Amino acid sequence: MPNKNKPTISIVSAVYNSEYMVEELVKLIKKNVSLITNDFEIILVNDCSPDNSWEIIIQETSKDERVKGINLSRNFGQHYAITAGLKYVKGDWVVVMDCDLQDRPDEIINLYNKAQEGWDIVLAKRVNRKDKYFKRLSSKLFYFFYNYLSGINNNGSIANFGIYHFKVVYEYNKMKEFARSFPSLIKYLGFKTYELNIEHSERLEGVSSYSYSKLFRLAGDVILSNSNKPLKEAIKIGFIISILSFIIGLYNVIAYLIGFIKVPGFTTTIFSIWFVGGIILIFLGIIALYISKIFDQVKERQLFIISDMINIENKNKLK
Repeated sequence: MPNKNKPTISIVSAVYNSEYMVEELVKLIKKNVSLITNDFEIILVNDCSPDNSWEIIIQETSKDERVKGINLSRNFGQHYAITAGLKYVKGDWVVVMDCDLQDRPDEIINLYNKAQEGWDIVLAKRVNRKDKYFKRLSSKLFYFFYNYLSGINNNGSIANFGIYHFKVVYEYNKMKEFARSFPSLIKYLGFKTYELNIEHSERLEGVSSYSYSKLFRLAGDVILSNSNKPLKEAIKIGFIISILSFIIGLYNVIAYLIGFIKVPGFTTTIFSIWFVGGIILIFLGIIALYISKIFDQVKERQLFIISDMINIENKNKLK
């Protein structure tokens, strides 16, 4: 029976293409969190996975009412699925973790113990990532450009895995940004944060659903929603091109007057037109991206839509 004298813990995990991992995930979470308290809940959010993940979640919820399931109406993305789970948490402390077991459930105890020292957020820092070399290298390059353009100093060794006080989650749930990245929004909140070194495991089954196109799309959303640096960089580049154009123009005038240039260059003129035209189109594209994000935000559509819920009290349940 749950012990009400101990703080409650909620574990939220977004599930996608993980039908062979859900059962083991629930088993390991129960085993490790029970060492802290029996008063816990596990919220599994199925992001409209194309496999049998939802059916496995249903099986797990039937075994233990502390396991709860949320099924989204379509694939919204991991960070939206996390948001859906966080809306229904009840724990004093909330753990967010991936479902592929690269985030080790046995590290929850270490995260929790560190949080008891007075931290509002304890983030899991992956010291030795078990990803392949090319993925680690591409991740470093990705975060280098990502941090520069977003204005946010993100550590590539830190993702979603961590423990968060309920007041952090409460404030997070107030934010309605349509372009959503869980780590960047958590960082914006500014609560007392500690980065704890943890062990990182290999993926239990299959491969990550995050393709490079999805990663760059996510990065673009975060950059455009958190920083105007691309616009500032566009101004800098435009100014540099203007200076270079002036110098080249001055050089051509002087060279023509002293007789160095006999026939004006057709190729140079065409090249200049195409070059400047391309730069203008790029800058217009950057501005268009910002406008498109404003357009998405002002529509105020739902961040996620829930199709089914199990073992969760839904106060807004349709009649």
